[in-house]
Amino acid sequence: MKRILSILLAGFFLVSCGQSSENEVGHSSSEEHSEPASSSQAPSSVDAPDSVTYSLQSTFEDITFEEPLALVFHPEDHTPYVVERTGRIYRIENQEKELFIDLSTLVQADGQEQGLLGFAFDPNFATSQRFYVNYTEENQTHISRFLGEEELPINIETEEIILSFDQPYSNHNGGHLAFGPDDYLYIATGDGGSAGDPMYNAQRTDNLLGKILRIDVSSEEAYLNPEDNRKDEIFAYGFRNPWRFSFDNETGNLWVADVGQDSREEINIVENGRNYGWNIFEGTQDYDSEMMMDGTTYYGPIWEYDHTQGQSITGGYVYRGEQFPELYGMYLYGDFVSGTIWALETEDNQVVENHELLQTDLRIASFGEDPAGEIYVVDFSGVVYSLSR
Repeated sequence: MKRILSILLAGFFLVSCGQSSENEVGHSSSEEHSEPASSSQAPSSVDAPDSVTYSLQSTFEDITFEEPLALVFHPEDHTPYVVERTGRIYRIENQEKELFIDLSTLVQADGQEQGLLGFAFDPNFATSQRFYVNYTEENQTHISRFLGEEELPINIETEEIILSFDQPYSNHNGGHLAFGPDDYLYIATGDGGSAGDPMYNAQRTDNLLGKILRIDVSSEEAYLNPEDNRKDEIFAYGFRNPWRFSFDNETGNLWVADVGQDSREEINIVENGRNYGWNIFEGTQDYDSEMMMDGTTYYGPIWEYDHTQGQSITGGYVYRGEQFPELYGMYLYGDFVSGTIWALETEDNQVVENHELLQTDLRIASFGEDPAGEIYVVDFSGVVYSLSR
C-alpha cells in the first residue's frame, strides 16, 4: 500500500545566494534546520499505517454542496460550516444545512480559482461576534470582517473590508485564512497568476502576492501589523499558490502546501521571515536561478513529490485525534488531481516515511479538522467525507 515517491527529502535544505556560495536548494554542502519542535510518535504497539485499510464515509448523509472548498468548525459550539466557492456558507445542524451567509452578489467566481476561498471565526467569537472571509471581486482579493447575528442568514451589509490587493490574473489566488496560536490572522496569497510568476511577485516584498500574511485584528482598527513580521503584513514569502495551511495543535508548527508549476508539489514548515524559493526554485529544482539575489537565503520544502504522483497538492493537518493512533503526529494531505491521500511521518521536522493511505476518485479541495482532532475530506464535487477504517 506504500507508494515510494521519487524524491526523498529528510529536512529543510537551503542555499545562501552570496559570492561564496554556488549551491542549489537540495544540493547544499551545508544544511540548516529549524530548531526541532517536540515530536509525538504513535505508540509502538499500534499498527503501522501501511497495514491498515482506510476508507471514507459521507459525513452529512444526503447533504451535498456546490463546489465546496472548506470545512470549518465553530470555536464555541463546534458546529460545522461548509464554504462554497460561489459565495455561500452553510451551517450544518441535525443533519440539515442552513444558509449562514450568502456573498454570491459580492463574489466573482468566473475562473475556477476565483470565488469565496477562505473563512475563519474569530477565536474570541463568543464576545466579538466577528468572522472573516477571503474572496475575489473583479481584479482584487478582499479580506472582510462580518458580525455574526442570531438571525440567519447574516446581513451582508455588516461587511467591513479590512484589506484589499490587486490580482493581475484570475488564477493563483491562494485564499486560505486561519487564526494561529498567537491569535493573529494568517492569510495565504498566490503569486498573482498566469504561469511562472512573470512579474516575480513571490520574490518581491513590495506587494502581498506569493506570501503568507499575518495581521492583528484584535483591536477596533481594521488591523495592525505585528512588529516581528518580515515586513508590514508579510510573515513569509516565496510561494506559488499555497493551497491550505494549518497549525499543529501540539507543536504550533505552520504547515503550508504549495501547488507546483511543471514538475513539483511541495510541503513547507514555515517560519517567520523566511523565503521559500518560488520562482527561483520549484521545490528543490532550479526554475529561474538566474534571478537569484546575492545575500538571500532560500529555504526548500520538507517534502515534495513529482507529477507522476499528483499535480495539485491540497494541504491538510497534523493528526492529533484518537481514532487512528497509528497516524498520531503525521501530516495528512492529498492531491486534487490524483485523489491520493498520504500521511507524512516526521521526527524532529525531518521526514521518516511517506505513507499512502488511500487512492480515491475525489477532487480533494480541502481537509477539515474537528475540535477532537479527527480529519475530514472535502470533495469539490459536492460531498464531505470522514476518514474511517
